[in-house]
Amino acid sequence: MLNRSVRHASLIIIFTIAAVSACLISIATGAVMIPLRDIVTGILHHELPGMNRDIIWNIRLPRTLVAMLVGANLAVSGALLQGVMRNPLADPHIIGVSSGAGLFGIFLLVVVPQYDFLLTPAAFLGATLAAFIIYLLSWKDGVSPLRIVLSGVAVSAFLGSGISAMLTFYSDRVHGALIFMVGGLAAKSWPDLSTILPYSLIGLLLAMIFSKQMNIMMLGDANARNLGTRVELSRLLITAIATLLAASAVSIAGLLGFVGLIVPHIAKLLVGGDYRILIPSSALLGAAVLTFCDTLARMMFTPIELPVGIIMGALGAPFFLYLLRRRKA
Repeated sequence: MLNRSVRHASLIIIFTIAAVSACLISIATGAVMIPLRDIVTGILHHELPGMNRDIIWNIRLPRTLVAMLVGANLAVSGALLQGVMRNPLADPHIIGVSSGAGLFGIFLLVVVPQYDFLLTPAAFLGATLAAFIIYLLSWKDGVSPLRIVLSGVAVSAFLGSGISAMLTFYSDRVHGALIFMVGGLAAKSWPDLSTILPYSLIGLLLAMIFSKQMNIMMLGDANARNLGTRVELSRLLITAIATLLAASAVSIAGLLGFVGLIVPHIAKLLVGGDYRILIPSSALLGAAVLTFCDTLARMMFTPIELPVGIIMGALGAPFFLYLLRRRKA
């Protein structure tokens, strides 16, 4: 037991170092390379003179912090959905939750752009409705993992057609929604951080509070009921937490896929299935992975900047096929 605790603590420290390293690399890397000494001085002491200070504080630091929160939110959302739906292929993007958030987000961006300040609550509403519909369609004497994926794919396709229809009717406004559809972090600033921060803090805190409940539910519905758990109520509340995290990330970064699929599997492989450890591990790994991928997207074809959603799609699609083939085997 002691050895396991030491191992978990060591891994959490390693994940924290990975997240901090990804943050520093993101701030240091760009058209203007900034030495680590200047980054530390500029952040801790505000004494850095000249252009480097402006680059750090006005461009790279807020974008990096937003990337870390978006990555943490999506990773924890995926971990919760995979557990509560008992399906290792579940993540907000694949099962359609992100599409619900995206539909409402696109509606605000292209149909009523004057209300774009309501993007986050609208995305949460859309994600909640999508999750409810998927849950309803997949229910038949209980929740079937296969029905969840199939229902999610169907709902995602239906909502995607709605997004395409809006972009067709409002073709003159497509440019403003393009990055949102692909998923990107370009030009994210302090207001974006202020928007996502409270949702992240509330969602991640609630996820930790429900981590013990998640462990009980992983024993199966019958055993959870025998232990006094109200299974359907717990499943509904945990799904709502996952939806909140996913919707807040989508409202900031757009339809960014596969973070919630890849990261929880890597974390579970390293730390096991105890959600008290898995949730913080997923959050730290999600922050590190998305921040690193965003840096890669900025630098691959400089001065042209790729949306980070393209990088995540290139990594996530093969990983999804690998999981699918492994489950068939």
